[in-house]
Amino acid sequence: MKSNYKRLGGYIRQVDVRNRDLAVNKLLGLSISKQFIPSIANTTGTDMSTYKIVQPRQFGYVPVTSRNGDKITIALYEEESPCIISQAYVVFEVIDEIELLPEYLMMWFRRPEFDRYARFKSHGSAREVFEWSEMCEVLLPVPPIEEQQKVVAEYQAIERRIENNRRLIVTLEETAQSIYRKMFADDIDTENLPEGWRMGIIGEFGAVVTGKTPSSNCPEDFGNAIDFITPSEFSGEDMFCAKAKRGLSLDGISKLQSKLIPKYSIAVTCIGSDMGKVRICSKECISNQQINSIIMSDKNKMPFLFFTLRNMKDYFQRIALGSSTMPMLSKSEFEKINVLVPDEESVVSLGEQALPIIKYIFGFETEIQILRQIQSHLLLQISRI
Repeated sequence: MKSNYKRLGGYIRQVDVRNRDLAVNKLLGLSISKQFIPSIANTTGTDMSTYKIVQPRQFGYVPVTSRNGDKITIALYEEESPCIISQAYVVFEVIDEIELLPEYLMMWFRRPEFDRYARFKSHGSAREVFEWSEMCEVLLPVPPIEEQQKVVAEYQAIERRIENNRRLIVTLEETAQSIYRKMFADDIDTENLPEGWRMGIIGEFGAVVTGKTPSSNCPEDFGNAIDFITPSEFSGEDMFCAKAKRGLSLDGISKLQSKLIPKYSIAVTCIGSDMGKVRICSKECISNQQINSIIMSDKNKMPFLFFTLRNMKDYFQRIALGSSTMPMLSKSEFEKINVLVPDEESVVSLGEQALPIIKYIFGFETEIQILRQIQSHLLLQISRI
């Protein structure tokens, strides 16, 4: 062990303050993205006096780890007023912030190495638990406070840039959506469409391709020649597919030539609870079989179809919720879904207005991915302080 690695238990203590007088009503949960989030729990008839109070700069974590995949649910509470969380969660704080910054400690918790350690140290038969005693045995470098402040400042500067980009993306997408709604949604009566408009199907906008996963018996088909996208690349509300976690080799591509998806195609998840997530492909790729993609016959029509499908989220979710088995849309079912088909001039006009906006959004989303990589590098570097 490096000399500057210390036992975490010497720097933190558990806190157990209950909401006895019901003075706090801000109920939050914790996510595997390591954030406090609004709770979706049904609290009707629940005794909120037993819930734990979390003060600013305190931590909360979920001891049960067997339901969270490879992530540990833990977060630093950074708002100004206290909140309450489930009594099943653990609340703790740093004893002396002159020795250990909570923000620096949270950076350590964001490291995938910490997630792997905590999962390894989780125990139980019916469910695995990362106990408080094991948390206290975590070893981490505790450099002088000035070094902690420096690395935290670098990390937070990147985070601010990411948040600024996200705000710009929201504004740009709202602008593009506003143009779309004004042209094709507001005051449109589907029973009395304007001249030249009609109801059609998705397949009219281009060829539909359902992806395919190479056989696990052919590891040589995987590589880094092209992105291999799955529903995991559809997290959040981004407009474009995130960089794929896996790729295919040239051998893999040669076997799946018919599954190639060109840049500016529209990809839609068509199975399970993820049904109806819509993304634009930022570059040529191949998907797995859970995704149907529309290869646009006219790139200028892509913005219209993209926003149309995004606005059909409720329709896709009804399909998902209305099935007693695993909900799924086959290629033939997907390409026959009814959509509005306005006159050619209007659709192309939207494309001419929205495509430059969409390209700006792609630039900001790409920069966010690069900034996240820099943050990951910073998280790696703190083990070497």
